[in-house]
Order: sequence, then C-alpha cells, then structure tokens
Amino acid sequence: MYDSDLTDDEWQLIEHHFEPKDRRGAASTHAKRHIVNAILYINKSGAQWRMLPRDFPPWQTVHDHYSNWNRHRVWEAALDELNALHRDAIGKARTPSYGIVDSQSVKTVSASEQRGIDGGKKVKGRSAISSSTRSVISFM
Repeated sequence: MYDSDLTDDEWQLIEHHFEPKDRRGAASTHAKRHIVNAILYINKSGAQWRMLPRDFPPWQTVHDHYSNWNRHRVWEAALDELNALHRDAIGKARTPSYGIVDSQSVKTVSASEQRGIDGGKKVKGRSAISSSTRSVISFM
C-alpha cells in the first residue's frame, strides 16, 4: 500500500468513470483500481513509467490505460464530479459562477527584449502574454 493509493470510499466515488462502457471483448486482467493507483503513484512520485514498482501491473498496461482514459476525457469527468461533490459539501453551487485569469511571469535565462520585472510577483523574467495582448486586456 502506498500513500497515493485510493481509499475504499474515494474509489467508490469515481469507480464508474473507469469501468468500460462497452463490455465486449476479453475481460480485463488487472483491476481498474490497481491501474488507477499505479497512475496516482507515478503522478505523486514523479517516477518514470518504466520505474513503476513490480507490485503494480506492467508499466505498458498502466500507460496504455492512462493514455486511453486521457483521450476519452475520463480523468476530466472524474475530477469535475469530485469538484462538484466538494462544492456541494461546503454549501456552494456545483459549478463556479466566474473564474479569474492571471498572467504568469516565466523565469528566463537568456537576455530578451521582453524582459522585465512583474512587481506583484517579484519575479524577474519574461511575461507569458505579449504586450499587444496586455494592451487589449487593459483596454477592456
């Protein structure tokens, strides 16, 4: 058991997202929960796919499931549902009514014409948005 493994209650909340919609074909060799736990282990530890511990399914199997679920937006659906459940639990609407977008300063190594200091973040570097975009945003 790893720190990144899902508890029984956590798994019950998202299990239906990872079960196949179409039951045709061969039965799965590995439990979906075990594959999800392997993906969470990779995410938390930062390990390479090939460095996945041997008590998980083979790394190729885990990577294939991750890629397939990513392509079909399964992760997005599961996280959206968890977010909605959390918002319900704290007494907020299931979806946010607005969002805030903030530009980001990126540290640079080489000299650049667009180099400057973001006073709010105290970071010397290059702005993630162009000056023409910034003028359009400030105009709004």
